[in-house]
Amino acid sequence: MDEFSVIIVNWNGRHLLGDCLGSLRKQTFRDFEVILVDNGSHDGSVEFVRQDFPEVEIIALPQNLGFCGGNNEGIRRSRGEWVILLNNDTEIVPEYVEAIHRAILTFPQAGMFASKILFADSGSIIDNCGLTVSRAGTAQEIGRNERDVGQYDLSLQPFGPSGGAGVYRRAMLDQIGLLDEDFFCIYEDCDLAVRARLHGFPCHFVPDAVVHHKYRSTLARRPDWQVYYAQRNIEFVYLTTMPAALILRYGALHLLYNFGSCLYFARKGLLRPFLSAKWQVMRRLPRLWRKRRTVQRNRAVSTSEFNKLLAGNWFLNRVRKGLDATGLPARQRYGNRT
Repeated sequence: MDEFSVIIVNWNGRHLLGDCLGSLRKQTFRDFEVILVDNGSHDGSVEFVRQDFPEVEIIALPQNLGFCGGNNEGIRRSRGEWVILLNNDTEIVPEYVEAIHRAILTFPQAGMFASKILFADSGSIIDNCGLTVSRAGTAQEIGRNERDVGQYDLSLQPFGPSGGAGVYRRAMLDQIGLLDEDFFCIYEDCDLAVRARLHGFPCHFVPDAVVHHKYRSTLARRPDWQVYYAQRNIEFVYLTTMPAALILRYGALHLLYNFGSCLYFARKGLLRPFLSAKWQVMRRLPRLWRKRRTVQRNRAVSTSEFNKLLAGNWFLNRVRKGLDATGLPARQRYGNRT
């Protein structure tokens, strides 16, 4: 059995795969398999990989099952003790897998590891160093748009990893379940991290596991998709995983977030996908209730312990994320961080 299984889901990303798969060929630690799950591409992706990267195992699906369905197919076919999920628009440094291997030896109880993900077009601006989850039920990328000067290298313990470059213990996935395929894409990594945390599995940050990310190479083409899936799936996470006592205590914060989001997307001309997302949540309430009962029945940590893992600075983070969407350079939004 390999120590790692690297799984890459692809949908019409032939132009990205050379860099992504090429970076895996350069790894200093070699005990891993690579699985490409193709979600029904029609751009020659499968043929390209078969010809140029014959060492890669290909799962060619007849249709697009999304990030969740595609990764789950890869996980089920994989053999590694640890699963590394990589976006097809990423490149990893040659020491990436070796750094994760060292972290596993250092933190033998960990269930998840977060990578240091940098924007590919900047070289030193952080995409994220993992995720936080707030008491309002929102997720935030740690370090987004900050210049990387090692500020997170020594003491960071994120709530969970970003699914774009996340590392998961197979034994943990066997216990808590795989990605929820009702999500299709977006917030699925948050949901998986919350379920892992409710079962008592910690996450650690690996600063030497550096990833360069060509941000939103697929979703940038469809902002309405991004709004719909994000605003629908954030409710999926909140309603199924948040302990009841914390909903009663902080539920007003979640309603305030939704009110602000409604105003924001109305101004951006994206009110329709926002409202459609919330309507779909209402339609699925019985299904969400059944999932909630399962999650809450099986959790291993107390409400007070889980509450300590949640971030309290949700409002400032949402304001900053709104500024991110303006398109202004980071220096104009937040001031010079260098």
